[in-house]
Amino acid sequence: MRRFVRHINFLGFPQKIFRFAWLALMACVSGAMFAACAGMGPGALEQDRNNYNIAIQKTNDEQLLLNLVRLKYRDTPFFLEVSSIATQFTFSSSADVSATFPESPAFNVFGFGAGVARTERPTVSYSPLQGEEFIQRFLSPVSLKTISLLFHSGWSIDRILRLCFQHIHKIKNAPGASGPTPERAPEYEKFANLSRLFRHLQVRGRLEMEYGMRGGTPALILNIAKPEREGGNETREILKSLGLPPDATRIIFSGHVADTGPGLIKVETRSLLGAMFYLSQSVEAPLQDQEAGKVTITKTSSGGIFDWRKITDGLMRVQSDDGYPGESAVAVKYRGSWFFIDDADLTSKSTFSMLGQIFSLQAGKSTSTTPVLTLPVGQ
Repeated sequence: MRRFVRHINFLGFPQKIFRFAWLALMACVSGAMFAACAGMGPGALEQDRNNYNIAIQKTNDEQLLLNLVRLKYRDTPFFLEVSSIATQFTFSSSADVSATFPESPAFNVFGFGAGVARTERPTVSYSPLQGEEFIQRFLSPVSLKTISLLFHSGWSIDRILRLCFQHIHKIKNAPGASGPTPERAPEYEKFANLSRLFRHLQVRGRLEMEYGMRGGTPALILNIAKPEREGGNETREILKSLGLPPDATRIIFSGHVADTGPGLIKVETRSLLGAMFYLSQSVEAPLQDQEAGKVTITKTSSGGIFDWRKITDGLMRVQSDDGYPGESAVAVKYRGSWFFIDDADLTSKSTFSMLGQIFSLQAGKSTSTTPVLTLPVGQ
């Protein structure tokens, strides 16, 4: 620095002014570094964590919807789980100084500048769902314990029963819809009515559910409170449909085939994949794809076209369009068309959200042993 000062003095630039400018430059660099560092630590966490949170939630929803659409077209579903995210920050700084020396020393001009840059290098790891993990997570029936957790989380019992159950007693809930779209209209009317009756009891605070073991097997116990005043038509109709005495106040759901006893009802739940197949019937494929035979057209007993909205109404609706839907909660492009859930369709958003919760709850049944795909992003 002393040699540089002497060189400046040789050109007629005052040493005092140069020292002042040099200190100002150092102060500028220090200030820039301090401002950049202030954005690290808690500041970076506050900003970046929210961004990653939103991105993961958005892409998870898009992946789930994409696989519902795939099932509608009888295409193979595939899931990639985000197993980890690691990010690295690096700093780079720069400083420059310039000076001009006109003939008159009084008009010497001295300029300086400084800059600091922050670079982020995130690394995202993906785990494909396959093999034993896929079987445990997607092909295992939804447990009665999961049903209880959903009920006590505040979900409508009507929504739970319609999505998660194939049979209650001898009453069928479109069991054929738990796989690829059937060619013949399924049986569902009695089940839909039964689930609505249970919902009426739940709304009135007359229905309680508890999970327990009965004879060593899992069971759901539904306790029905007697009405304080006139009424009770829903209870009588439910008990009649299930073949139970009219004065019964407890219904026991069990998935064990050999289980027998008073108040016990045999039930069969769907698997997660079966629930997804069931909801895939709510996907409205474009007319050109229907006419081209790319999706199955279900027929009634009289040969007419069966409207799946009779089953999925009040659960979910996935619309399609040629262009990107502006007002959508989630949207994906597949086979040249956009498929989406309208942002104002609260019923569909609720069912989609519950499906996501079941997806997460089923994850607790297995431990990942699949290879991890790690991708450096932005390098």
